[in-house]
Amino acid sequence: MTKLLIVVATLFALMLPAAAQKKNTDEQIYDQVRMRLANDPDIKGGNLDVDVKNGVVTVKGRVDKERAHQKIEKVAKKVKGVSSVVNQVKVEP
Repeated sequence: MTKLLIVVATLFALMLPAAAQKKNTDEQIYDQVRMRLANDPDIKGGNLDVDVKNGVVTVKGRVDKERAHQKIEKVAKKVKGVSSVVNQVKVEP
């Protein structure tokens, strides 16, 4: 019984770091969302501020085209770990 307990505890300890790596931290989500927004040809980064708390991405600022405004949520949601997107960006040509 003791050997079985040791084996189970060892397997659990080995699997824990792998499980923790699957979910992005808010900092990783922030970096990836910023990169994707900056690299999107329609958005091109815009004048945007990004905040991430518990997987919820809030984007504020302004863009010059409605198309860019519409793509912000779509682009951000593609990042692993994003649970929702709050788009507070304004369109100002």
